[in-house]
Amino acid sequence: QVQLVESGGGLVQAGESLRLSCVASGRTFIRYNMGWFRQAPGKEREFVAAIGWRGATTDYADSVAVRFTISRDNAKNTAFLQMNSLKPEDTAVYYCAASRKILTSRYEVEYDYWGQGTQVTVSS
Repeated sequence: QVQLVESGGGLVQAGESLRLSCVASGRTFIRYNMGWFRQAPGKEREFVAAIGWRGATTDYADSVAVRFTISRDNAKNTAFLQMNSLKPEDTAVYYCAASRKILTSRYEVEYDYWGQGTQVTVSS
């Protein structure tokens, strides 16, 4: 069992930055690929970014690829999402998730554990 707790969300203006953190419980964090997803009001949850267990492999949604950076610190059981040049359309609840799949994934169904989410609001 893995418990995930996100933090770092908040209210910012367009063009500013935020760094989200996701702390995992347990000693097996290194076995999991990690992903970030988001859900805007009235919309389905969507993939944002993913990172492999060693941190060597990353994947991004096209809408965030040049602005967001996913990373992880296995020694601290923590995954991060650095979000730069934020736009109002980035407003959403952001979730981190852990997957035992061998490869990183964009699909929610392939993630085994989810955090409770953290709100990010970007004003124009």
